[in-house]
Amino acid sequence: RHHHHVAEMLDLPFMPFCVLLGGLGFMCVAFVTAWCQRWRGGFALDGSTQMFNWHPVLMVTGMVVLYGAVALVYRLPATWSGPKLPWKVLHGALALAAFILAVLGLAAVFRFHNDHGTPNMYSLHSWLGLATVLLFSCQWLAGFCAFLLPWAPVWLRALYKPVHVFFGSTILMLSVASCVSGINEKLFFSLKNGTTEYKRLPAEAVFANTLGLLILLFGVLVLGALARPSWKRPDADSPDSRQ
Repeated sequence: RHHHHVAEMLDLPFMPFCVLLGGLGFMCVAFVTAWCQRWRGGFALDGSTQMFNWHPVLMVTGMVVLYGAVALVYRLPATWSGPKLPWKVLHGALALAAFILAVLGLAAVFRFHNDHGTPNMYSLHSWLGLATVLLFSCQWLAGFCAFLLPWAPVWLRALYKPVHVFFGSTILMLSVASCVSGINEKLFFSLKNGTTEYKRLPAEAVFANTLGLLILLFGVLVLGALARPSWKRPDADSPDSRQ
């Protein structure tokens, strides 16, 4: 009983955590945008290096920050009572928005590579990133068919739900790994001839490395929130399964 009381005292309220996480997500987007604007020349839509800069901004915004919000929709206390369908729609719509941003981010980097004669899909970052987006597309389609379309039987939803939850966390981890490896790769390519070398740790390297740490921290906090038992939606949703 004493341990239970201590656990209740240490239990953090969810909404202040959301405010903290939202601020951290905003910092991730602000940092990647500032990096591309200040040190990488800004943004354009002409296939130039400035078009490439859309790639990191869209990927961090969609596959990390927005995806983190998608993962935590069902942790909101407001979702724990009443019809579940509106929250399912919100969960699916936010995930679709994240996927669209990711596709636009891929389009930017492929356009840049093709216009400059750079080979596609040769680095570990590119393999990991594309695999993450493909897995995300499969996850969204399977979730849409199982939970939003009316024909999926209850037993199938119950069977697939833990798989959906597992791959949701896995995709977030892969997204973080893709972004961190991409930041590192870009710094190695950019900070060499004509600039201060990466190993000299110029201001750009410090800034971009900090961005990587912010992204990692964001992902860890989202995974921690997903694992926290007191923040999970009570699983008495058999009526919801029959919507």
